[in-house]
Amino acid sequence: MKKLKLGLIGCGGRAGAHMNSFEKMSDVEVVAVADPIEERRNGAAKRFGCSSVFKDHTELFNSEAARGIDALVIAVEPTAHTDIEERAIELGLPFLTEKPMTLDRAQAQRIAAAVKEKGLITSVGFQDRYLDLMEIIKAELPKHRAGGLVYGAWVGGIPGVWWWQKKSTCGGQLLEQNIHLLDGLRYLYGEALSIYATASRGMIVPGRDASAEYDTDDHSTAVIRFQNNVTATLVSGCYSKDVRPRCGLYITLDDMILDYRLRNNLIITTATETRDIKRGVDQTYLLDRAFVDAVMTGDASLIRSDYCDAVKSLELAFAANESMESGKVIYF
Repeated sequence: MKKLKLGLIGCGGRAGAHMNSFEKMSDVEVVAVADPIEERRNGAAKRFGCSSVFKDHTELFNSEAARGIDALVIAVEPTAHTDIEERAIELGLPFLTEKPMTLDRAQAQRIAAAVKEKGLITSVGFQDRYLDLMEIIKAELPKHRAGGLVYGAWVGGIPGVWWWQKKSTCGGQLLEQNIHLLDGLRYLYGEALSIYATASRGMIVPGRDASAEYDTDDHSTAVIRFQNNVTATLVSGCYSKDVRPRCGLYITLDDMILDYRLRNNLIITTATETRDIKRGVDQTYLLDRAFVDAVMTGDASLIRSDYCDAVKSLELAFAANESMESGKVIYF
C-alpha cells in the first residue's frame, strides 16, 4: 500500500487532534516533526516512530528529510506563520494549515495568489464544514423562503494559551476563535454584503483575571448582512468563567428553527415536531481524511475550505476588527 508521507510543523494543542486522525489512517506515515518545545517534538516523534525531529520549520525545510515529505500539516500559533507556507509553496508541498492562517492581511493575500498560481492542493482547519450537523443545515435552508435572522455565539473564558492575552498576538476572539462560526455563516449563506462590529473592555481586570499584559476585547458583537434578506448577529465573549453559555447558531426561518449547539447537537423545531440530532462524526478526522485523499488522488474538490477560500473568512474577520476600531460599517 502506498503511504502518504507527512511532515508536522507544530506539535502542540491543536496538532494533537490531527495526530489522533493520522494514527487511525493506515495509508499515512508521519516522517518528520518540528516544534520549538523539545518535549512536544520528541513526544510526537515517539508517537509515530519517526527519527527526523527538528526544532523549527526552517531546520526541517533545509534538511534532507524535506525531500521525503509528500505534504505538510501546520498547526502553530497565529504569529508563527513567518515563512512556513511560502517555503512549502517553493518546494511544491501541499499543506493543511490551522486557522487563523496569519494576522498579516497582506501575507494571506500573497500566499493565496501563490497557491493559485502553482495549483497547489491546500486545506485550512475550518472543521465545522465537515460536521454532519452543518450538512443538515446547509441542505435544509434552500427548502424555505429566503431570509430571516441568525444569532451566533461563542462565549466562555480565556483560553490558556499565551497569545490570547494580547490582541496583537491573537487578533481578538472573533478572529482567533469565533472565526469558526464566521466561516460557518459563509459556508451556509455565501459572501457577506456588509459588517458592523463593536467591542468592549473593562470586565476583565489585567493582573487579576488575566495576565498583566491582557489588552484584547472582553466581548464583541458583529452584525453581518448576506444576500436574500439574511442578517446574522455574531457575539464573542471571553469573560464568562463560572457558567457555560450556549454556543453555536440559532437560525429562525419562516416555519422552522434550527438550533445548532456547537459541535454537539442540532435541535430542529417546527409547529408539529421537535427533533434532536446528535453529532455523529469526528469532524477533524473528516477534515484530515479529505486532505489526505485530495493529495493522493489530485482531486482538490474533496476539500471544503482551501487556502484561497479560507482567506475570505479571514478577510471578513479583519473587516470586523476594522469596524470595531473605526465605528463604521464595512461594505463589500
